Amino acid sequence: MIKTLAKCIREYKLPSILAPIFVTLEVIMEVLLPFLMASLIDDGVKNGDMETIIKTGLMLAAVAFGALVFGALSGKYAAKASAGFAKNLRHDLYYKIQDYSFANIDKFSTSSLVTRLTTDVTNIQNAYQMIIRVAIRAPFMMIFAMVMSFSMNSQLSFVFVAFIPLIALALGTIIKFAHPVFRRVFKTYDKLNNVVQENLHGIRVVKSFVREEHEIGKFKSISELIYKDFSKAEKMIAFNMPVMQLSIYGCILIISWIASHQIVGGTMTTGELITMMTYVFQILMSLMFLSMIMVMVVLSRASAERISEVLNEEIDLKNNDKALTEVKDGSIVFDNVSFSYTGKSDKLCLTDINLKIKSGETIGIIGGTGSSKSSLVQLIPRLYDATKGKVIVGGEDVRNYDLETIRDSVAMVLQKNVLFSGTIKENLRWGNAQATDEEIAAVCRLAQADGFIEQMPEKYDTYIEQGGTNVSGGQRQRLCIARALLKKPKILILDDSTSAVDTKTDKLIRQAFLEEIPDTTKIIIAQRIASVQDADKIIIMDKGRIAALGSHDELIKTNKIYQEVYYSQQKGSEENG
Repeated sequence: MIKTLAKCIREYKLPSILAPIFVTLEVIMEVLLPFLMASLIDDGVKNGDMETIIKTGLMLAAVAFGALVFGALSGKYAAKASAGFAKNLRHDLYYKIQDYSFANIDKFSTSSLVTRLTTDVTNIQNAYQMIIRVAIRAPFMMIFAMVMSFSMNSQLSFVFVAFIPLIALALGTIIKFAHPVFRRVFKTYDKLNNVVQENLHGIRVVKSFVREEHEIGKFKSISELIYKDFSKAEKMIAFNMPVMQLSIYGCILIISWIASHQIVGGTMTTGELITMMTYVFQILMSLMFLSMIMVMVVLSRASAERISEVLNEEIDLKNNDKALTEVKDGSIVFDNVSFSYTGKSDKLCLTDINLKIKSGETIGIIGGTGSSKSSLVQLIPRLYDATKGKVIVGGEDVRNYDLETIRDSVAMVLQKNVLFSGTIKENLRWGNAQATDEEIAAVCRLAQADGFIEQMPEKYDTYIEQGGTNVSGGQRQRLCIARALLKKPKILILDDSTSAVDTKTDKLIRQAFLEEIPDTTKIIIAQRIASVQDADKIIIMDKGRIAALGSHDELIKTNKIYQEVYYSQQKGSEENG
């Protein structure tokens, strides 16, 4: 875990080294201050020696100024190192997630990844700053102060040494019981983020069904869990302060009692007593800081483990050493393919799929909900790998292609159409960043999107809100189709992507495909048979298997399922008409 996180320090190694160096110099200056103070009192003030007072006073001022400068520099470099470390952590996490397959993302969940990129990274940043500054300062301060105190009065020094086992026992107990609670808290944070994300994403549905109270209840329930866990952890950590105060005041009382006898006996001076008291405070405050660091480490350890999980996650989709960088054509072969999202052969969602599609063909896919239509097409651009068998595109197993190459050759318009905040042009150029205005207009005509775009005040420069909330469902679908066409793919997959457009527009889109992109293999998943009846082949999916395959004319004569769906839709269309 430490090795994984340490890789993210990179260019901030120098600030990470300079911060402890300046902290050490600051500690040396602070340890010298009580020693000089004792000299000022015993040699200067007590004897009325003005020369010694001035000389020692100037030294005190110089040392205090040095402590101030070194402290400021250590703070500056510690802040720079920790902020830079956090920046690199976020960078590495985000880039790692970009390489994840869908299976990897499914394992963590979106809300969990968001928590790790935000809350967990902040915890690590705070812990790192404390480690390179306070964690260096506290032990050095304790060691130097103990050396100085033992050199002055060993009998008194043994007093605070006796309290160290008590403090260590208290800290060990706190760490043992608090860490599991913090791990549980961060998992609950994931659930909270999921509830918030889901609520905001579906806020229109929530309001239309008047479910605000229900959503508030869900949020309140999870917030209550976080409150209870954090309260439990904080109660454990709260024992740290009483133990430290008991140690500090106990030391002061015992040292004062012993020192008073030594002063009366003439074996100790007033200046030495003040110095010893200062060293006692420095030592015990160092122990207090160490205890705070241990608490922070307990908190950040859970975050560090969660971040390391993401960084160390094995990506299940990888390029071969000699990955192909060109897809010859849009031909597709499913060779005895079975697939499971879990990778287990007893939980297959696709079973024994054998299918051959020629380049340039139009293939329709229909089937009931849960028949694995989407699962089938997601294997083509290698969003998932087949559990058994192989998927061949352009004459080669998709696993032999460079991931970017195969995905650039396949354009998918998914069931959930996603547009990003930005202008229409900016959204469309996701398909091709170098596309000209003429190319953008051309694909919009193909997708039947040019009509409504031209009616907008800013036309192609119209701003699209996040998620495309300021355009209708049908408009959003057509923009997504246009974006996919801009890739000039060898294979175009429409996963129920014209469900929100009227039948006339749907027909115009299919006609445009037939005339303008005849060499592109087109796979159309649809609920309406009218959307696929002109296809070269129509696949009927049922329970993860191909139940039937043929043209519209063939299936209408031979397949009972197809007949039932077709005539029921025809009857519904006539009644609506």
